[in-house]
Amino acid sequence: MPEMTIAPVATHGFFVDGRWIEDGDIVEIHAPFDGSVIARVTQARRQHAEAAIAASVKAFGTTRRLPAFERQRVLRRVAQAIAERRDEFSRTLAQEAGKPIKLARIEVDRAVFIFNVAAEETTRINGEYLPLDWQEFTAGRWGIVKRFPLGPIAGITPFNFPLNLVAHKVAPAIAAGCSMVLKPAPQTPLCSLLLAECVQQAGWPDGGLNVLPLSNEDAGLLVTDERIKLISFTGSVPVGWDIKRRAGKKKVALELGGNAGAIVHGDADLSYAAERCVAGGFGYAGQTCISVQRILVEHSVYGKFVDLFVDGVKKLKAGDPMEESTDIGPLIRESDAVRVTNWVEEAIRAGARLLCGGGRNGSIVEPTVLTGTRPEMKVNCQEIFGPVVTVEPYQNFDEALRRINNSNYGLQAGVFTRDVKLLFQAYEELEVGAVVAGDTPSFRIDQMPYGGVKDSGLGREGLRYAIEEMTEPKLLVMNLR
Repeated sequence: MPEMTIAPVATHGFFVDGRWIEDGDIVEIHAPFDGSVIARVTQARRQHAEAAIAASVKAFGTTRRLPAFERQRVLRRVAQAIAERRDEFSRTLAQEAGKPIKLARIEVDRAVFIFNVAAEETTRINGEYLPLDWQEFTAGRWGIVKRFPLGPIAGITPFNFPLNLVAHKVAPAIAAGCSMVLKPAPQTPLCSLLLAECVQQAGWPDGGLNVLPLSNEDAGLLVTDERIKLISFTGSVPVGWDIKRRAGKKKVALELGGNAGAIVHGDADLSYAAERCVAGGFGYAGQTCISVQRILVEHSVYGKFVDLFVDGVKKLKAGDPMEESTDIGPLIRESDAVRVTNWVEEAIRAGARLLCGGGRNGSIVEPTVLTGTRPEMKVNCQEIFGPVVTVEPYQNFDEALRRINNSNYGLQAGVFTRDVKLLFQAYEELEVGAVVAGDTPSFRIDQMPYGGVKDSGLGREGLRYAIEEMTEPKLLVMNLR
């Protein structure tokens, strides 16, 4: 019987100034599900970060002058390349992030959408005409305002959407005419490197995109180097605000955490609300910034909603993310799974009741629902980033709004009610970046403005809004006397 041969694990270099480099420390990338080595990546060092910044400065001299149709053509080619490699991207994403394969495909399709929308927005970076003859001495004067690309940008991305959140930085940068140095999350660099291949093949100038896995220490250069004009960061709250503190004069855009709340009022379609809250609370095992973490239900329908909700949660299947039937995959690290179950156990010891779940198998945490919790418990007041949802009753709508606002975070909130007056009250009073009427806070389509207030961040993503962050308005005053 012939010996079975095992395919060698691929080693990936990093991408600087149009070249693939393998001069660095080799780091293994492990699958969160079973810990197996799925790839090896060359981690860049500080000198490579310096070279990438220099390359992006040089490339900006070219990218800033490219006409809109050329930037649009590059973006269309990138979208097409991702679509053609959909299966490769999906499998890579599922393996490195532990995201169920059916959700991985959705993320890849969203990335195609992002680059296509960015291509459209390339031709919509509008300015304005300003009449300036408002006083006698300014007669004959008028102005025009045009948006100019800022310069080299540093993009720093998290593990949970290793293609989509990278696309949300790279696509608007290309549309705006900016060059970029990208540091992907250490757990999930592979999709970023695949994307760099697509961008290179699309004809974006050398140095216009540089992708480097870096240690946090070496990545500090991106924060402090004055040649970088904007830091676009998606990640944890402490790291984000520390970056802002250290960034000096450069612009900073921060997309940080949340503990998103949903309100289910008594007049809502309870079956639909429960179905949406199951999807919003447990998609990708709760590892999204706008995952439903807190549900407040009007007391008159609380019991019925909880029955529907828990019944839906119990139907979710946890397991191997590469299987089509899997709904709940692993958390990114076993240490995160341990932390999540510790928070749940801590809440139960303090009086909370477990309605379902609560167990752990390695990195997989069972989908968990708690009630009888208090606002100061970690499962409510901090970002759990795991498959855990709390559900509590409220007496009146004003109380529900106050309880949603009782948080250091303010990313998005969902409100289920048929009463338009209550919807507009929520829109006026909730301290969040977006109120989603008739759905959970987990709703997002990629062209909408996305971002938060309070600890949840600064600035907005979404293609047109990210382009605004990456450009600077400049006024030309005309005196034709």
